[in-house]
Amino acid sequence: MTRIARKLRREPTLAESRLWERIKGSQLGVRFTRQCPIGPYVVDFACRSKRLAIEVDGGQHADSATDASRTRLIEAHGCRVIRFWNNDVLSNVDGVLFAIAQELALASNRSDWFERDEFPEIPERGTPLKS
Repeated sequence: MTRIARKLRREPTLAESRLWERIKGSQLGVRFTRQCPIGPYVVDFACRSKRLAIEVDGGQHADSATDASRTRLIEAHGCRVIRFWNNDVLSNVDGVLFAIAQELALASNRSDWFERDEFPEIPERGTPLKS
């Protein structure tokens, strides 16, 4: 699994690179890891301290039954999984960051995360972002 994670770190997608530039180095107040093994899978990003996994998906993941079972298994390992489409990261990275901040706030029960106004309003959790 580590070999796969290393390969994925060397060859990120454009969306993964763009998001990583905005979350690396504790920019959101917590540390994220790229291409992190969780159980038999490798998630795109993970915040181990908040048990949050982030997946950045391309069009091949639309209506994927395997993604649903993958999510259930990762959640069985104690991690909350949130997913974003590549085009959402590329066209609305601030909205994606706000959604991640909301999940982190829920994980840490810190309401002060919601008092920021530098991020645009986004749809409720689970609703795909619009370009």
